[in-house]
Amino acid sequence: MTELPDIPSLRLLLLIDEYGSLGAAARELAISQPAASARLRALESRYGLSLVTRSTRGSLLTEDGKAVSAWAQNVMNELNRLQVGLGALSAQRRGDLKIAASLTIAEFFLPRWLADLHRSQPGMHIGMLVVNSTEVVSMVRDGQVKLGFIESAVRVPDLNSSQVGSDRLAVVVAPDHPWAGANQPIGRDELAETPFVIREPGSGTRDTFELALGATAKVVLEAGSTNVIIAAALNGVGPAVVSEVAVRPALASGALVSVPVSLDLRRALRAIWRRKDRLRPPIDGLVAIAAKGQE
Repeated sequence: MTELPDIPSLRLLLLIDEYGSLGAAARELAISQPAASARLRALESRYGLSLVTRSTRGSLLTEDGKAVSAWAQNVMNELNRLQVGLGALSAQRRGDLKIAASLTIAEFFLPRWLADLHRSQPGMHIGMLVVNSTEVVSMVRDGQVKLGFIESAVRVPDLNSSQVGSDRLAVVVAPDHPWAGANQPIGRDELAETPFVIREPGSGTRDTFELALGATAKVVLEAGSTNVIIAAALNGVGPAVVSEVAVRPALASGALVSVPVSLDLRRALRAIWRRKDRLRPPIDGLVAIAAKGQE
């Protein structure tokens, strides 16, 4: 049986064809030009072929060299497919994880949880999708992701869930807003009549606020970004509803004021997954880290 050509020699031949230069091909492979010449001669000698002609204009493939190069390209394409397939299969076997998280959790909680998970499993790759809580629930239901994190005041009955912490919404205003000096909590009726800067429907923030309010919130500005909401409040667009953890720096600096309100704006942070799925590594590890971080 004819001995199979080695991959480095085939790669060298392809690079000579690409660059038209043995020296350039050698540099691409990080080997010396004499070493590249020796590798090429060994390949030609093994099969009794002349594959490359060299002249003052560079190195050109012969007709035989072009035929071998075409076959070699097919081999390299298949090797690339093999490498990609092995990588994907290896990732699955290592337990790589695709998750979805609502905005507040993704911005202010998950980075710490994922850092802890990475320290215990440094070779893991995690893909994270940031959407609102309603979309997280939908993606978990459909099996698009194995694990989701939501901020919700209510449970999702058709999914398994585990509370991994809690959060509280704050109503914040600019220092010159009439509510900034409120000594008594703003009542439900006044809150229901006031237009707010708030997240979009389907977000955990909007759902929690409207559930506590017992009504659909009036809106002066609706945004899918926490930073946009905070910026609007800073500029006096209106009272804003936002997670306390997101607005702490602005409150500490006095740029915004937290307004007392007569609503219970606490909400649970939950991990959710399908009922038919068991918590297996690394999902169980991430859920445990999240829960421990809130103790």
